[in-house]
Amino acid sequence: MSWKHSFSTSIGKKLQMSFTGLFLILFLLVHCYVNAQIFWNDGGAKFNEAAHFMGNNFLIRTTEIGLFAFLILHIVQGLALWAKNRSRRSVRYQVTAGNKTSPWYRRSMGLLGTLILLFLIIHLSKFWIPNRYAQTFGSGELNLYTRMREEFSITWVVLFYLGGCIALAWHLVHGFYSSLQTLGLTTHKYKKMINGIGIGFSIIVPLVFALMPLAFYLNWII
Repeated sequence: MSWKHSFSTSIGKKLQMSFTGLFLILFLLVHCYVNAQIFWNDGGAKFNEAAHFMGNNFLIRTTEIGLFAFLILHIVQGLALWAKNRSRRSVRYQVTAGNKTSPWYRRSMGLLGTLILLFLIIHLSKFWIPNRYAQTFGSGELNLYTRMREEFSITWVVLFYLGGCIALAWHLVHGFYSSLQTLGLTTHKYKKMINGIGIGFSIIVPLVFALMPLAFYLNWII
């Protein structure tokens, strides 16, 4: 079996999902740390400093290309696996076992992934794209802290972000453990520990992200 063929099989696609998923988890961790600098409540000084470093570092700018490639691959493979699983049954079960066989979020990874994709499109259109455009064709990078304060004063934007964070949390609850399981890292000895770390990550990171728009909207920070 060739290398190319091995990655076109169901197992190969699951491996791709695992590798890209773990890469995106690392990105979420870094992104969460950088954005959490707003909680210093210093008028955005530390946050803008970190954002400037991330936006002007050659290595990080280059890594963005890989990030988008992994993100697209993760989404495409996820939807492909979801569609393949549904196509295996031409007739839906009249009675389903529901949560007795698997939690609802495991059965809804396609839906949750689609919601997160919509969230990312809105997020990029409000922050990343305008900032990169200003850096390339405008007068320089934007003050992202000021932009966050402006965007998160709008009720529907805050509600949309909260919904995106909730979808991300449920997606991670299954995705974190599933990625490591596919790679054979969830041995019996460490299964509970890895599951606990996954649940903790799935709660803490989306919660920090959710607190950001709330902090601006409720004037918890200046």
